[in-house]
Amino acid sequence: MLSSDSHSASVSGNKVKSLKELYKIGRGPSSSHTMGPSKAATMFSHRHPEADAFEVTLYGSLAATGKGHLTDVAIIDALSDGGRKRVDIVWEPDIFLPYHPNGMKFTAKDSEGNSGAEWTVYSIGGGTISEGPGSAIGEGPEIYDLNTIADIVKWCQENGRNYWEYVQQCEDEDIWDYLRTVWEAMKASIHRGLDSEGALPGPLKLSRKAATYHIKASGYKANLQTRGMVFSYALAVSEENASGGIVVTAPTCGSSGVLPAVLYHISKGHDFNDKRILHALATGGLFGNSVKHNASISGAEVGCQGEVGVACAMASAAVCQLFGGTPTQVEYAAEMGLEHHLGMTCDPVCGLVQIPCIERNAFAAARALDANIYASFSDGFHRVPFDEVVQVMKETGHDIPSLYKETGEGGLAKGKKVAVH
Repeated sequence: MLSSDSHSASVSGNKVKSLKELYKIGRGPSSSHTMGPSKAATMFSHRHPEADAFEVTLYGSLAATGKGHLTDVAIIDALSDGGRKRVDIVWEPDIFLPYHPNGMKFTAKDSEGNSGAEWTVYSIGGGTISEGPGSAIGEGPEIYDLNTIADIVKWCQENGRNYWEYVQQCEDEDIWDYLRTVWEAMKASIHRGLDSEGALPGPLKLSRKAATYHIKASGYKANLQTRGMVFSYALAVSEENASGGIVVTAPTCGSSGVLPAVLYHISKGHDFNDKRILHALATGGLFGNSVKHNASISGAEVGCQGEVGVACAMASAAVCQLFGGTPTQVEYAAEMGLEHHLGMTCDPVCGLVQIPCIERNAFAAARALDANIYASFSDGFHRVPFDEVVQVMKETGHDIPSLYKETGEGGLAKGKKVAVH
């Protein structure tokens, strides 16, 4: 028999973690269903090299849409030692563990099939894994003292600074090098997506559209190109993600097309240098981090409002800062970006990050541009603050029935599932 497994969880306080834990470069199609389980499987494999085989039980949303999200493939790749170790996947879509819908239990086994060490862990969104309330495993320290946008706005006003300067104050000196790497990865995913054609993997046989949209948009006059171009960039990244390509979680893989599309389009059309783009990335990251800390960015927990809605808020804030928005105008743009996605369900057809996910990225990117214009016309003052919308989003997400939260049971996905056996 193998020895038991016990690992303590680090308890999170009121501080917020680095933007390095929000912007993660990895392989799609899902940060919660692919990146998180892969990370957990790799950790369990390293803890138990003596194991001859593994059994992994997937619960709730992970089991319901895991096939379409390649969850089993990610786990087997991490545990099988190149095919030398047997890995059995047990699917329990009707069992939801108390802490989070994306639960999984790893069990190490010996050569005779006897069970030993067990580890229950959760993939809580954005590639982050947790053992329960207050824990985030394998991530860096908490470095931001302020965890609400209201407090950060107050800091900006009292110090005559901008959002990115608060990031610079809290992060290590290498944050700009890291964000430059993130920006390069975002641009690379756009370029790959625009250069690719054909059908995406999976039973839907959905054709890639980014290249076609880009070509068609190029034929319009400059003043009519904006929407078509930003659509094509968002489609490019989202299609790369759906095909298992390398993308940046912003804040998740499923919503990875929004922020790159907006920043790339603006950088090309207005000649913003990389330094200003990195500052915009930092600002967008603050808003995404605030939601991740105070609510959730997991589609399985709060629906797509926590993924595409938050991505739209991040992009809205980033572009508003680029165009000279005040801290309150930037906050207003982000508030609109999230508010007008409230209640959005997560209902991937066949459990794939394709329909309606890809189109949602394109529309959210366009909506972010509109949020910037609307906020820029205002004086920045508004009745509903961003932090209040975050709390409403959290409450709304918990009120949404589970069949509309990445289980493939309701909405557009009803009756269209990938078999789990």
